[in-house]
Amino acid sequence: MTLFSKIIAGDIPSYKCAENAEFYAFLDINPLAQGHTLVVPKREVDYFFDLADDEIARMTVFAKQVAAAIRQAFPCKKVGMAVLGLEVNHAHIHLVPLQSEGDMDFRKDKLSLDATTMADTAARILTAFETAH
Repeated sequence: MTLFSKIIAGDIPSYKCAENAEFYAFLDINPLAQGHTLVVPKREVDYFFDLADDEIARMTVFAKQVAAAIRQAFPCKKVGMAVLGLEVNHAHIHLVPLQSEGDMDFRKDKLSLDATTMADTAARILTAFETAH
């Protein structure tokens, strides 16, 4: 069972931003920007491109909905999307609020946000997501 599967199962706490029957979105604990969210399939799959074509399509649509919620909760120029997947062997999409392209540089120092800020951030995104759906 991967770290993300444990988060989805509730065995490890997370800051939930959105959820449906197939996918779960939660805050990255080492964010590039406030609102940096991970979107994962509930089905454990290591590599994003090992997902079935229709799953990739549904996951991308779900990520689009989460990105809209992020943008509403944290006004930004755009929400960047990245698929990396080398650190955790569970397919995932990074969604990062952007003011500039440099905000998407995964080599830069990550933010250290306290639990209250993380909880407030997730609540703002979840509220925006649920209001739209």
